[in-house]
Amino acid sequence: MSKTEILEELPKLTPEDRYEIRLKLAELDGDVWLDDDDPLTDEEKGLLETRLADMEHHPEKSIPWEEAKRRIG
Repeated sequence: MSKTEILEELPKLTPEDRYEIRLKLAELDGDVWLDDDDPLTDEEKGLLETRLADMEHHPEKSIPWEEAKRRIG
């Protein structure tokens, strides 16, 4: 399968399938490819990492994205 064929098929995949592909790319290339042209400062990245770790350790403090959108809107 050519690169062009792969790119054409990506939109047809389920979100779960695309997630698996992202994991495989990260496994093959590391996470470096995710940071290309990243506008975040090291301080901002550190804050996000801290908040992500807190969310993982205390999932009961989180709400689903749909609920967050409802509250914002």
